[in-house]
Order: sequence, then C-alpha cells, then structure tokens
Amino acid sequence: MSAGTAGGLRSQAKVRAALTRYRVMAWLTGIGLVVLVCVGMPQEYLGAFGGGDGVTRVVGVAHGWLYVILLITTFDLGNRVRWPWKRMLLTALAGTVPFLSFYAERKNTHAVQAQLHAPVA
Repeated sequence: MSAGTAGGLRSQAKVRAALTRYRVMAWLTGIGLVVLVCVGMPQEYLGAFGGGDGVTRVVGVAHGWLYVILLITTFDLGNRVRWPWKRMLLTALAGTVPFLSFYAERKNTHAVQAQLHAPVA
C-alpha cells in the first residue's frame, strides 16, 4: 500500500465519520422541529391539553442548540467532500423547515456515498 493510498483511506474514514455525525444531527434537529411545530405550537396557540408552553420552551431551546450543532456538522462534511457554498447553505437551511432536514439528509447521504464509491482518477 502506497502512502497516497493510506492517506486516501484515512480521508475516506474521516468523510464517513463526518457523514455519520451530520446524519445524526439532521435527524435530531428534524425530529425536534417536527415536535415543536406539530405538537408544541398547536398546544400553545390552540390551548389544547392545557397549553404547550413547557413543550415549546424545552423543545424550542433544544432544537436551537441542535440546529447550531447541525450547522457545524454540515460545514465539516461540506468541507471534507468539497461541496459548493450553495449546497452547504441550502443544507443548513433545511433544518429550519419541518420535514425538509430528512429529505436533505437522504439526498446528501446518497451523494456522499456515491462520491466515496466513485473510482479515483
């Protein structure tokens, strides 16, 4: 195994680790946003089930912090696989729209996996 091959394998392992971190954060952020929008907000604004003030307060803060971590993991993955800034920005914005982070995660996972399995030129 040459030095270039070993470096490529290490690089692929780092990309796979970055992809895993991104996928976990995309799902956690997406679930937090769905709970916030589909459970907490209706409870708070419609007064259902005694109000959702606690749900929106807790889940809202959690989603905010998870979103910040999603931004970091998106930037890390995007830099490792050399995404254009537009793709990184759209991926980051997907965490602000309910259910869109799940779609973006799936598309990005397929793109990165295809890039990892592409023949090296």
